[in-house]
Amino acid sequence: MTVAFLRIAIVLGLLTAVGPFAIDMYLPALPSIGADLNAGTAAVQMSLLVFFLAMGFAQIVVGPISDMIGRKAPLYLGLVLFVIGSVGSALAADIEWLIGFRFVQGLGASAGMVVPRAVVRDLHTGVEAARLMSLLMLVFSISPILAPLTGSVIIEAFGWRAVFWAVTIAAVLATVLLSTALKETRPRELRVGSSFGSALAGYRFLMGNAKFLGLSLIGGFGIASFFVYLASSSFVLIDHYGLSPSLYSVFFSINAVAFFTMSQLTGTLTERFGLRRVVRVAVAGFATAMVTLLAVMASGFQPLWVMAALLFVGYGFLGLVIPSTSVLAMDDHGEIAGTASALMGTLHFATGAVAMAIAGQFFDGTPLPMVTGIAACAVIALAMTQITLGRAREAAPAAAE
Repeated sequence: MTVAFLRIAIVLGLLTAVGPFAIDMYLPALPSIGADLNAGTAAVQMSLLVFFLAMGFAQIVVGPISDMIGRKAPLYLGLVLFVIGSVGSALAADIEWLIGFRFVQGLGASAGMVVPRAVVRDLHTGVEAARLMSLLMLVFSISPILAPLTGSVIIEAFGWRAVFWAVTIAAVLATVLLSTALKETRPRELRVGSSFGSALAGYRFLMGNAKFLGLSLIGGFGIASFFVYLASSSFVLIDHYGLSPSLYSVFFSINAVAFFTMSQLTGTLTERFGLRRVVRVAVAGFATAMVTLLAVMASGFQPLWVMAALLFVGYGFLGLVIPSTSVLAMDDHGEIAGTASALMGTLHFATGAVAMAIAGQFFDGTPLPMVTGIAACAVIALAMTQITLGRAREAAPAAAE
């Protein structure tokens, strides 16, 4: 593994993490934002939901643009929008303004989600792509480990508005990093023929590709389970179980440790067993852990340590699922990598936003609605795996198995 390989992973990982940092630092503040702005739980959760929707659906536009004009320019524009949204959120006088600026912030964050995946596909395929994607996940996972802890410290010392000033600084630093440490990976000659018309044709092709859709939805429902957790966990753990914002941040970080630790095994396991087998086993383990958690909680036995243990195991398996399905979905579409990455990202976030909205309708302050939503997503991901990889095996080269 060369120094250049590691440098690219660090740069792409940090660019990808800017958006999630604006989520994870923000989570410990949700109850206090509601109190400060006189907003109910549903309204405060809406400020999270619109961020996800904007970040997800804007990728549909950003991906093709990165195919047409290169990878770096959309990243610069995204960072500018992110800064505008962050400053506006910090100055918001009521929940409506906060929701509006969070939408702008999400639009900006979309570039950091879609373009780095396209850069990975520009540079590598197969096992090497899986290694780079897993390293990207390692850097990306710094966010859910450090962000809640950092956020809780900032909130307790300076209030929730300071969180948005902190992510503004992070975006400025990311802009400097982009300008100095990442070269353009989409040469001009490859941009010829790329247009919104070709993007629409690409989207039509990908929407008819069962393998691509299936793999994207496997990852999408895995991510959706985490979105359900994001939307409800601060209320469940702080209000129901009585954790302080700092202890909540520690609890949240434990799951991130499981995710990124397992994600680092992706390259090694893929080289030995193949991407498809890794996905099948990992999704089965993820679903087993989450269904077990639901069964225990539904029985009325709801100690915090049980939730912590089973979420740790489940999200550990998910750490193998996300990079593996992303690489498999992108492998055959290098010529439209930006478009493919955009559609995959949009499917991920749209699935997560829908799951979050549905679970939010049943939230009652107890753990059961949240756990039910998480388990439902895991079961659907397992069903999609059985359907998709059964079809994919028929067309897959023997070497990929």
